[in-house]
Amino acid sequence: MIQPSASVMCMVTVHVSVPDEPSAPLPAELHYDMSDPYAVRLSLGAPAARAVDWVFARSLLTEGLRRPTGTGDVLVIPRHRCHPHSVRVVLRSFAGAALIDIAESAVAAFVQRTVSLVPPGTESLHIDIDRALAELTGRRD
Repeated sequence: MIQPSASVMCMVTVHVSVPDEPSAPLPAELHYDMSDPYAVRLSLGAPAARAVDWVFARSLLTEGLRRPTGTGDVLVIPRHRCHPHSVRVVLRSFAGAALIDIAESAVAAFVQRTVSLVPPGTESLHIDIDRALAELTGRRD
């Protein structure tokens, strides 16, 4: 059931905190494309500057609306006590960590739009296996 690709985008202002610095607002974009149905992309700085992209599981963002979830580089925490109307995304790398607060209403609306496009459990129906294999192997048939 592979269909033409469709996507969902949501422009938001996030609040970014890094150690030893005050929180700062930053434009950002949440993006979902049904050609990569398991993933969402958070682009920080777009469109005002060159974006820094983080790609992680849509299920992580969805579950993070209800309870703290994630391990490794990305954690999602609902309704943080310092920002009760936001979802906190913790991004970690070898260079350090950043705390990203996003309005809960924007995240919930974005997730609902992605679910309308590709319901959970149907993601595999939207993957073009032939194209994915061609990309992995470098074939240009």
